[in-house]
Amino acid sequence: MRTMAGLGSELPSGPVAPMLLSWLTGLGAGVIVLGFLQKILYPYFWDDFWYLLKVVRCGLRMEMYRLKGELVTVLDKFLIHAKKQPHKPFIIYEGDVYTYQDVDRSSNRVAHVFLNHSTLKKGDIVALLMSNEPDFIHVWFGLAKLGCVVAFLNSNVCSISLLHCILSCEPKALVVGADLLGAIEEILPSLPEGVSIWGMKDSVPQGVISLKEKLSTASDSQVPRDYYVASSLKATYLYIFTSGTTGLPKAAVICQLQSVMGSAGLWAFGCTSDDIVYITLPLYHSAGSLLGIGGCVELGATCVLKKKFSASQFWNDCKKYNVTVFQYIGELCRYLCKQPKVRAIVIGKKVISERKSIKRISNFVYTPSSSRT
Repeated sequence: MRTMAGLGSELPSGPVAPMLLSWLTGLGAGVIVLGFLQKILYPYFWDDFWYLLKVVRCGLRMEMYRLKGELVTVLDKFLIHAKKQPHKPFIIYEGDVYTYQDVDRSSNRVAHVFLNHSTLKKGDIVALLMSNEPDFIHVWFGLAKLGCVVAFLNSNVCSISLLHCILSCEPKALVVGADLLGAIEEILPSLPEGVSIWGMKDSVPQGVISLKEKLSTASDSQVPRDYYVASSLKATYLYIFTSGTTGLPKAAVICQLQSVMGSAGLWAFGCTSDDIVYITLPLYHSAGSLLGIGGCVELGATCVLKKKFSASQFWNDCKKYNVTVFQYIGELCRYLCKQPKVRAIVIGKKVISERKSIKRISNFVYTPSSSRT
């Protein structure tokens, strides 16, 4: 049995004690200096480090899914949230609230319309020409429940460019928003005979089927999973067209894996299910659809959807809906900074004074246009 004296005799003594103390002092000073230099030279080191860990974690999770044969897609995650939190708002659009259950049922109606009134089957391509509105998501998810590949068409292109996009993706059907039927009427005679045209309006031009009319009597029952279960994460999920600035638009092929990776962006930057995400970007673009809507699905969060970006209405919308996160691309922040200064505005229970207290701006680079074309 050791005595206190025996223990004390084991402590460093003589010339060793001062040497150990100097080493510890030097080590502590070095850590302080390194921390100081890191804050000056690499102020975002730890933010980047934790982000990298999240990316690695996401990659490991995807690999585990692959090894186990579990293919959890964006649609699967949406259906999980629709079951767990059916009454939570998913989309807020022009003051109207659409819960996860609402969107699930509306997309079921879309799926049943095409099941009962078309010959669409799993793997068929359907082009979607629609502005930012809840019906864009209803049709997108509804077609996904049939296992169809949806091609997002740029709502700003028309005439020859629009016709080129439709012909290049070779769709079996084309769904058009009510405000864009005029653009389709212009090229209707040039479309292949085998393509059925569906309009989201009661009164549609000749040669166009009213999708809205058929939705009014469609069932909202769940679609059997056999229709949409993914056979592989490399299976084609979407076509997203380039802007066409260097020629005619080209279709980027988005597979299930890319859509899942894109949907993890908001989560990787620290967003949670409690966030309210403001999306003003067009849904035909990957930033609005995959990162924005897909990101909200990944989190189980709420999305405030805007038909188009408005710098003059931006801060008022953020205040009205208690927005905590917003997506930006290109020049949007510059437009916002050019708006007249306000003394103070409350956003997401935080006061932003003269727009100088934004907590964090995160950049996420995702370029599906570099995919297979």
